[in-house]
Amino acid sequence: MRRRSSRPPLGPVMCSARPSLRLYDLELDPAALQEEEKRSLLVKELQGLSAAQRDHMLRGMPLSLQEKRFLREKSRIPRGKQRGQQGCGRVFYCSRLRYTCALALHSLGLALLTRLHALKPWRYALKQIGGLFGSSVLSYFLFLKTLLAFNALLLLPLVAFLVAVQAAFPPEAHPVPRCTGLELLTGGGCFTHTVMYYGYYRNTMLNTPCSSPQCSPGAGSLPYNMPVAYLFTVGATFFITCITLVYSMSHSFGESYRVGSTKGVHAITVFCSWDYKVTQKWASRLQRDNIRTQLKELLAEWRLRRSPQSVCGRLRQVTVLALVWLLCLGVALGCAVAVLTFSEVTIQSPAAAGREAGLLVLPVVVCLLNLAAPYLFRGLATLEQHDSPVLEVYLAVCRNLILKMAILGVLCYHWLGRRVATLQDQCWEDFVGQELYRFLVMDFIFALLDSLFGELVWRLISERRLRRRKPEFDIARNVLDLIYGQTLTWLGVLFSPLLPAVQILRLLILFQVKKASLMANCQAPRRPWLASHMSTVFLTLLCFPAFLGAAIFLCYAVWQVKPSDTCGPFRSLDRMYEAGTVWKRHLEQGSPGAPWLSWLHWYLVENTFFLFLVSALLLAVIYLNIQVVKGQRKVICLLKEQIRNEGEDKIFLINRLHSVYERKERSRAGRAAEVATPALVPDAGDK
Repeated sequence: MRRRSSRPPLGPVMCSARPSLRLYDLELDPAALQEEEKRSLLVKELQGLSAAQRDHMLRGMPLSLQEKRFLREKSRIPRGKQRGQQGCGRVFYCSRLRYTCALALHSLGLALLTRLHALKPWRYALKQIGGLFGSSVLSYFLFLKTLLAFNALLLLPLVAFLVAVQAAFPPEAHPVPRCTGLELLTGGGCFTHTVMYYGYYRNTMLNTPCSSPQCSPGAGSLPYNMPVAYLFTVGATFFITCITLVYSMSHSFGESYRVGSTKGVHAITVFCSWDYKVTQKWASRLQRDNIRTQLKELLAEWRLRRSPQSVCGRLRQVTVLALVWLLCLGVALGCAVAVLTFSEVTIQSPAAAGREAGLLVLPVVVCLLNLAAPYLFRGLATLEQHDSPVLEVYLAVCRNLILKMAILGVLCYHWLGRRVATLQDQCWEDFVGQELYRFLVMDFIFALLDSLFGELVWRLISERRLRRRKPEFDIARNVLDLIYGQTLTWLGVLFSPLLPAVQILRLLILFQVKKASLMANCQAPRRPWLASHMSTVFLTLLCFPAFLGAAIFLCYAVWQVKPSDTCGPFRSLDRMYEAGTVWKRHLEQGSPGAPWLSWLHWYLVENTFFLFLVSALLLAVIYLNIQVVKGQRKVICLLKEQIRNEGEDKIFLINRLHSVYERKERSRAGRAAEVATPALVPDAGDK
């Protein structure tokens, strides 16, 4: 059965579609007749086995899947014959039933896994984007996928320990205003007195009272201290996010920078990239496009390294770069001053209680500045004319990052500085949570409008008016929009625990909209480039400016700002962190023999030594990981040099062997000639 016949099996072919047997020369092929006899004997042998033994035997045979399928169909026993074989006992039926159940469960598991994979929005999209647009555009969608994982990890503890518990023990009912639909934009109205915001959570023990009259006053379920749970849950989620973010950044850094050069990647891409398991047409076409794009990126990087620039060209480029940087910094500073001035105007002339639409003015102004300034940066970047597209993207990322961080810094001062002072008699935490919700929603709406209309209009102008191709996907602006939205989410976790759920929904919709706009309105980069380090750069920007700034903002709110006296779990305290101190006192009164609780609370919460220690450890881990990666790169370079030296040594030895062999051959030929010459000389003398 190891022999592969040149003709296809006739079993699965219908009688009406079966070709003439004379085309296969069966009468002239005795080997085919012998093979048919062997196949019939094998089918009879398989029919005498149980179903499990038959499948196990077929699985171990070195045959193709088509031949195994043909043998399995031929070896099945008809039902009439199965009834006649009832004397064989019930063992056969039990094994067949067990095999059928196992096969059904296996098929059900595979179907469920297929359904779960189908639910992912990036099931085939990432491969398609990577094949058509390259790794540079793909890095944006991979970063969006990473943000989805971070927000899911952030949302789970908040829902489990805060939202679900408070929803199970609701506070006293408040008069809820009628929903008008504007609450989806403002976050106020009927959303105010819900688990969405800080003010809904109580500052008491949550427990289920005993309904029986015979119970003691202290009976009931275990009390749940909501202020302590609120404080430590938010702190634990930030700590888990920090650890996960640092680990992801270090892992991405190791994967991106482990290999110091790209020597040999061209040959590996050409000869080792194809996946021979791919059988479908669309999958093979997608893989072909992906390999072609990778080769374009590698060749573009290789050409860029081989094209040096003159000294005059470098001086001119540095001068233009300095002027463009001055203009970009001036634009960022102007945007920050505009936001500060407009926020002061909104404080001096607050909107009326019934005019919730007036609360959207500041978010709209900030979103307009965030939308217009990157286009101005992009226009100024055309004056620089960089040879490297990687450097162009990195400069655009830096400029957009400065703009976003300047605006966010002004907004943080506006919320914790000015708004807290003007809203002392009100629940300022709810206002800050609603403000962050408004900024997140308006940023999402402007991103949708820019994707659906801005890129479409620019494509129509480029194709019809300017007679150019489609515009390219702006990686820097879109990535910084993601980092800006994620920073808003981290800033609002303390004041709106369900804000990560809004961010998850925003990212899911944004993934589909950006993918559709990319396919319809954008083209692949005119100058392909290899984005091998982009994911590491994005995670680094997400960690240090974004997450670190959000952590400082929340630490300042917990340790320095007085909470409201009218709402929230910390309404009776001077600082939010004092909830742990009150809880510690209750534990000391309830269990005097546990002094370690006071020591633990003092060094972990009240004392800043633990915070500095954890920060130092994280920085040490990052530094050690960087040094380890550098050491690995050095070792790889040394090993490559050693391999190159060994190859040169082998070439030298082979050349020496060839020279020795040729010398021996010449000496042997010379000796043979000397032996043959004396034998010929006497014959000549005799003649």
